[in-house]
Amino acid sequence: MGHTRKSLFATGMLLLAAISAATPAAATATFDGAWNVQIASSNGACNSGTSVSIGINNGQVASNNAMVAASGRVADAGNISVTLSSGMKRAVGSGRLTATSGSGTWRGGLCSGTWTAQRM
Repeated sequence: MGHTRKSLFATGMLLLAAISAATPAAATATFDGAWNVQIASSNGACNSGTSVSIGINNGQVASNNAMVAASGRVADAGNISVTLSSGMKRAVGSGRLTATSGSGTWRGGLCSGTWTAQRM
């Protein structure tokens, strides 16, 4: 009886570990897909109204546009940090995503502003 109880305990612990290991990937996958990001600037001299398409795959951010490189990460709770670059220009942004939309702030060079995102 003692051996059976130890085996059941070990099996239960392995099952719990497998469920715990699978949960983060499932949570980050909530944000996977194509997103359209609208960028607004708080400074009139900076580009405003720009739209960028990004993709998220297993929590990793990538660009869907050959002219703009994107990298970054989305955490399980939806917190996102991203870097966009095009030629010599570079902007860093952060914010939060939900299952269908998101918003945050960005800064790059002498410019800064806000961004909003919609799932495509």
